[in-house]
Amino acid sequence: MRVLLLGAAGYLGRFVADRLLADPAVQLTALGRGDDADVRFDLSTGSPGALTRFLDAVHPGVVINCAGAIRGTASELTRHNTVATATLCESLRRSGCRARLVHIGCAAEYGPSPNGSSIAEDAVARPGGPYGVSKLAATELVLGSGLDAIVLRVFSPTGPGTPAGSPLGRLADALRRAMQHGDTELKLGGLAVHRDFVDVRDVARAVHAATLSAAQGVVNIGTGHAVRLRDAAVSLARISGFTGALHELESPAVPRQGHEPGAHPHPHTPAASHPVAPPYPDGCGGWQQADVRTARDRLGWRARIGLEESLADIWMEAACRM
Repeated sequence: MRVLLLGAAGYLGRFVADRLLADPAVQLTALGRGDDADVRFDLSTGSPGALTRFLDAVHPGVVINCAGAIRGTASELTRHNTVATATLCESLRRSGCRARLVHIGCAAEYGPSPNGSSIAEDAVARPGGPYGVSKLAATELVLGSGLDAIVLRVFSPTGPGTPAGSPLGRLADALRRAMQHGDTELKLGGLAVHRDFVDVRDVARAVHAATLSAAQGVVNIGTGHAVRLRDAAVSLARISGFTGALHELESPAVPRQGHEPGAHPHPHTPAASHPVAPPYPDGCGGWQQADVRTARDRLGWRARIGLEESLADIWMEAACRM
């Protein structure tokens, strides 16, 4: 099976590439903006005609789109997430390869949801920020393209490689600095939110399953269990060996400026005198939990890696920077 992977250098893309390379039946080609790509092409500025010619030459059976931006201005997010997806869909329509499209969406497309609820794929999407809007527009383009396509709406990816600016990455970095400085307490804000954390390796398994499936439409990729960020912070502190006190600060409402889990908010010094700011300005409110029955029924997929293992891998990488 010839697979064309876009965004192989990104956080999710790297693990998707590793998963596919482990399958001897897959012949993988990476297309992207970086020098490490097999073929250099910028979806946000390249023409559909040029990409169509490449598709006709390579003739992939599956195209996986992990490309996009997770932060930036509304204009930049629109260009890298929405316009880029429009270019890809148009190129696939023009091409004679008839490839299946596996597009990576994000739970930020849903926006806020009621506490205690599980979000199913037929929920009305009301993204709370420009990132979610740009990703929702991309999803709608894929679904309306007439292509053989599936959109995987990934909830909060975590585990090895978690960016330092992501919620759990920020917590790990705050703990690392506190331990380096000998701090006996750590003040943290924004820990009241609940998110559905799914290990990035499980996400890669879901992408692989989607390449082999005939399922179409939107499929949620999560664990089906929301975890309070405060509880994740306590677990991470225990794993790290931090013996000081964790103090949860009263913080203002979570901003509505959207970005994907894994994006990089402005850095804050984590010492006791400089509290860590609320790390979840993703426009998703206080609660997100996936309804994962569709992934189970249509992809034969479920999350396997628990949050404790993901947190241990996050801390191992943070500790290497001490």
